[in-house]
Parts: sequence; structure tokens; C-alpha cells
Amino acid sequence: MKRSFNKGTVAASAMVAVMLAVGAAAANYAHSKQANTVPVTYTVVAAPSVTPAEAARAVSSAKDLSTAFRVASEMVLPSVVTIENVPKAVVKNDKQAAPQQANPFEGTPFEDFFKDRGLQFETPHMQPQPRGGGMGSGVVIDPSGIILTNNHVVAGDGDVTVRLNDGRDFKATNVWTDPKTDIAVVKIDAKDLTAAKLGNSDMVSVGDWVLALGQPFGLEDTVTAGIISAKHRGIGITSRESFLQTDAAINPGNSGGPLVNLDGEVVGINTAISSRTGGNEGIGFAVPINLAKWVGDQLAHGGAVHRAYLGVGIQPVTANLAEQFKVKPREGVAVTDVFPNTPAAKAGLQSGDVIVEYAGVAISSPSELQLIVERSELGRPHTLVIVRDGKRMDLQFTPEALPSEFGAAAGSNGSSPSKPESTEVDKLGMEVSSLDATVAEQLGMQGIEGVVITNVQSGSPADRAGLASGMVITQVNRHAVKSLDEFTAAVKKAESSDGLLLLVRSQEGSRFVVVK
Repeated sequence: MKRSFNKGTVAASAMVAVMLAVGAAAANYAHSKQANTVPVTYTVVAAPSVTPAEAARAVSSAKDLSTAFRVASEMVLPSVVTIENVPKAVVKNDKQAAPQQANPFEGTPFEDFFKDRGLQFETPHMQPQPRGGGMGSGVVIDPSGIILTNNHVVAGDGDVTVRLNDGRDFKATNVWTDPKTDIAVVKIDAKDLTAAKLGNSDMVSVGDWVLALGQPFGLEDTVTAGIISAKHRGIGITSRESFLQTDAAINPGNSGGPLVNLDGEVVGINTAISSRTGGNEGIGFAVPINLAKWVGDQLAHGGAVHRAYLGVGIQPVTANLAEQFKVKPREGVAVTDVFPNTPAAKAGLQSGDVIVEYAGVAISSPSELQLIVERSELGRPHTLVIVRDGKRMDLQFTPEALPSEFGAAAGSNGSSPSKPESTEVDKLGMEVSSLDATVAEQLGMQGIEGVVITNVQSGSPADRAGLASGMVITQVNRHAVKSLDEFTAAVKKAESSDGLLLLVRSQEGSRFVVVK
């Protein structure tokens, strides 16, 4: 039988066909079982639709968002500049490859991490290079000619040129950089500049709309939209990190350009992407503007960044450590080392303390504490709230300027440690030996007291906790151990059900480990 459907039922034709087929099968089955069949009626229900009023409201809302994007872009675009970094010696032989800007972390511990994670700066050499150099972005933050950008955009001994939004070109008169945050300031002698309005990155929330402005692939005045995906990201490409993460499209050439909220305020400086292809994959990172401005102000007024310091080794509070220290997971940071003659030592901090609050701000990660301490006013006392042996305490801490030599790691002479007296701890699955002066020197740990791990059994509790040969154990359950006998006694005394809290030291520093 030929069937026809009007326009109102065409969209549901596939569903109707299935229903009719099932109904026909059921009817045939019933007919085979009884003489009389009962007629079956099928009703097609049209898909629900919006009313004209609802459609109008939806379109109006979309247009409002579009207007917000347009207004914010128009506010900031006059402040966005193109920065070209041209090497002073350019190879002009067409048969030779054009010189490329080097990886800023080549030869450092960050180089492998940089490659393994697919994390990369939007380096200028990834742009079209018609003049043998590289290009990035920047944003004018002061009408006197102060421009904020990334260190890796202007790094090297090249000639830095700035092209304004109105097409004027200026050669940079000064370039100041801070590799620790990958922030740089470029100064030009220009008039009638439009400075962007700076926002407050501390007030940015996950889910907020943002726009990324810059010159991706050399395409000037490009604007992309997205949201704040996360805050306080540490991705291992600079030594001072608290990135804003966004899915606004960031590509090579966007580096140094502004990340902007819907009020037309700069909330970040676009810096890096996580990418396996070299292009945008929806994960970009920007330096929060509060940090960038603090660094930029110091660079513009003195040419260098002066940071305060605490003088401790710290680590995150994991769930296992939280149980041992009687705090909540990620509540504060655990102090592993207190270095002598530092502000921390003068304040009375001890290894095993958990710093939960600094100057009224709750602390949840090492990078968060480091950044807030470094930006502290020198010489003015601040309150540290700590948890020691399960009890909260207040300590007074007075920031001092970070010495240039602080943090230099002691090197090892590369020789193998000698084999002193040792003992095997079966329940932990490791062997430890006494740490005499010779062994300590061979390990690059002069002046450290404890016992050294000489062997770890595969699959043992010690192995699962991440312990390895060459690490030095300095504490057991918050009590210092200076000899093999003290270590053995401390392990026997510990209750295995609660786990064993060890403070271990390696070439990377000290950290607490829970062995169960």
C-alpha cells in the first residue's frame, strides 16, 4: 500500500517505519494464533518546537554575547602590537635554512619535560619569517611607550621592532626580561599610544568568557573566544608558574598578546600551549596579569626583579601525608627543610611543619606559597599560620631579599659511594647503610645526617613509595635519625598500620614519603 506523509511528519518518517514494521509483525503473529484480530492504531507525535517568542529571546541573547565580544575587542585592539625580533646576523644564502630562535630551555632540566609533554611556547620562529626573524605579540600598558610581552618573544641579541595597531614602526629603545616568569617589557619612544586597561586576575573564575588577541601566524589583529578552563596551572616550563588555562584559540604568534575579559580588561599574557601538532588544540596558558604587572613594574622602573624569600624546602600535602600531619589533603604545604640563617629559620619554622596560611591567604600548593612570598613587601612582618604536631600556631615572618646564590645545588663528584655497615629492613623491602662523611661527600650531601638507602626490592612497600638507592633518610615519624641504630630502633617502634613517615633527601631536595 502506498503511503504519503505531509511536511509535518517527514522528520519522523524513520521512526514511523520502524513502528509500522514492529506493529505488522505483531499483527501477523496474532493472526496466526486466533481467528479475529484487533485493529491497532498508531499515533505519530511531532517533535516539540520553540515558540516564536522563545526563539526571539534565544537570538537576542546570542546577539548580546556577540556584542560583548565586539565591544571588548574594540577596546583592546588599539593597544595590541606586533613585535619582530630580527637576529643581527641573518644568513642570506637561499640554500641554507633560515636561522631559528633556540628553545629557551635547551640544556636545562626543563628541556625533556618540555618535549615529553608537548608543551611549547608560541615561539617567534614558528611564524612566517619574510625578513629572517620571528614575530610575536605585545600589549601597550602605559602611554609613555611601555609594552608587556613574553621573554621568549624578545630573547636573544636581536633587533626588536614594534609595529603599532595604526601601522607605525618603532625600534625598541630598551628591553628588560625576567626568564623566571617569561615576562618582558619593551620600551619605545612614541606618542599618542592607547594603553589597555588591566584587570584583576585574582577575580577571574573558571568558566568566565575570555578573548585571546594577537598575531597568530603573522595574521594581525586576530581575536578568538573561549573560557577560563582552570587556574594556578604549573606545567614545568618556567620556574615561577601559576598559569590561567583557556580554550580560546592560541597559536604561534599569539605569545605576548593579551587575554581579555568581557569588560575589555587584560587578565593575562598569552604564553604557551599544550600541543602535539604545534597548533591550537584547545589548551592554552597565560601568565596572570597580576603577576605580569608586578614583574613588569619592577623591570620598567629598575631593569630587574627583586623577590623576597622564605628559605625552606616544601612539598604538596597528599592524602597520605595529610593523614600523618593531621590536616586535610591540599591544606597547606609541608616543610621538608629549613635552611640556616634564612627568614624561615629566624621565624622558628621546623621541618615537618605544615604552612596553611600566609598573610591571611590560605595556601594549597608550593607554587602558590612561593609566588605570594616573593611578592611580599620586604621588611614588613607577616603572619604564618602553621600546623605542628596537629596543633595550629602563628609565627611572625619578616621577608628579606632573595640572595642571588640561594638555591644552588651541591654537586656530586660522580664517584660511587663506598659500602659501609648496612642493615636490611624486610618489612619495608629495602637495605640501608650508615652515612659517614665519605659517603655524604660522594652523594653531594655534605653536612647531612641520616642513613642512606643502598637497595630497594622491586614491588616492595619502599618501591611503591618511590624510594630508590642513593636517597638519604633523615627522619622517621618526625624524629631525626643520625645513625643506623637510631633508624632501626625508630622503625621497630613505629606502628605499621599507620604507615611509616620518612623524610628523605636526594639531589632534587627533601620530601616526605609514607611507606605502608
